[in-house]
Amino acid sequence: MNSMIKLFFGLSTLLLIGSCSSDMVDKLTPVPIAYGKVNELVVVADKDLWDGPVGDTVRYYLSSAYIILPQPEPLLDIRYYTPKELMAVTGRQNFRNYLMLANLADQDSPTTKLIADDIGSEGLRKAKETPSFNLSIGNNKWAQDQILMYQFAFTEDQLVERLKKNAPVILGRINKHDSEIVDANIYQGGINTEMVSLVNARMGVNFKVPYDYFLALDDTTNNTIWLRKETSALSSNIFIHRYPYVDKDQFSKTGIKKTLNELGLYVSTNVDGTYKHINDIDLPMYTSNVELDGNFAVESRGIWEIVNDYMGGPYISYSILDPKSNEIVLVEGFVHAPSKKKRDYMQQLEYIFRSVKL
Repeated sequence: MNSMIKLFFGLSTLLLIGSCSSDMVDKLTPVPIAYGKVNELVVVADKDLWDGPVGDTVRYYLSSAYIILPQPEPLLDIRYYTPKELMAVTGRQNFRNYLMLANLADQDSPTTKLIADDIGSEGLRKAKETPSFNLSIGNNKWAQDQILMYQFAFTEDQLVERLKKNAPVILGRINKHDSEIVDANIYQGGINTEMVSLVNARMGVNFKVPYDYFLALDDTTNNTIWLRKETSALSSNIFIHRYPYVDKDQFSKTGIKKTLNELGLYVSTNVDGTYKHINDIDLPMYTSNVELDGNFAVESRGIWEIVNDYMGGPYISYSILDPKSNEIVLVEGFVHAPSKKKRDYMQQLEYIFRSVKL
């Protein structure tokens, strides 16, 4: 009798497990975490689109050169798959950032079908009736922490024009989505509270100094602090300098270059007579007006080199007007990383400086 009860209980358990709904099975299935590097984008499109003007537009606007590096590096590293290629290999569905492109008028297109399934009938209706609705954003389709951007139109020419218009939005979405990883990479060791306090007390400037930056110079006479990070592959440097505001010419290319070259006198190698200066001959010096913490500032990018020695790299600086003290606060970051790609290092410096508060 007991054995019959045990047998009946075992069969009941099997039947119960076998009757689980597909929804419950889905809930029990572990959802993977999306993976991938920062500045990486997976583009999904039919091959004829990718090989034509649509693909050229993506490459021009999303994979063109990052602003002012010694060797060209793209804004984004792009992987391309057709829908069939995307689904053919396990793991290709688990990247972090996707852009899907389709001409919705081509109803036989695999990518059109993929987008139609994801945005639904209401989204298709809206796309037909509302021209301004041509870019849709989704999340976590195949993995957690995943963003999917659907760019669509009803002709190829229209798709090209919409890509041109929406490229800044797409880049902004990816940069925002990647910011958590950038932050984690910069501050994996935490914050150097000692350096934060020093910079704040001495320069009236507050920003999160990564733990692995140390004090290389504190020139109280010239109101200059130099912070450094040194590894076997990278030298990353931050200058903070405060000086009187005299006139608007100090915010011109010539004025900013003059100040950067003055700071460059602090930097030398083991060779006598060496110093750092801005090289705007081999590559142009780029400037643009920006706003930091509500204050007017000029961003500058370019390359530097050591005079009388073989060393150089990219830099980024912000010249910020402090209206309370009628002074300019200049923060400069520059890296030396021989034979290494430098885009991500410069992006990290830009990320640090964007937190600057006076």
